[in-house]
Amino acid sequence: MNREILDARRLLCPLPVIRTQDKVKKMLSGQQLEVICTDPGVMQDIPAWCRINGHQVIETSADEGEYIVILQVGE
Repeated sequence: MNREILDARRLLCPLPVIRTQDKVKKMLSGQQLEVICTDPGVMQDIPAWCRINGHQVIETSADEGEYIVILQVGE
């Protein structure tokens, strides 16, 4: 599976969600996006945005101050 990566490190809320939204608009249904952030708020913000907009969170993880959300683009 081809996965796009979005580097949103050093950005604070709401910028990681806005950058995620902008990137997803350019992607096709079924594609995956890995968002790498340093703002811990994305662990709630991006999944909430996904639920509202019909995308699916595949995985979340946190490691040494970096927070990763992998999502699959919906219809």
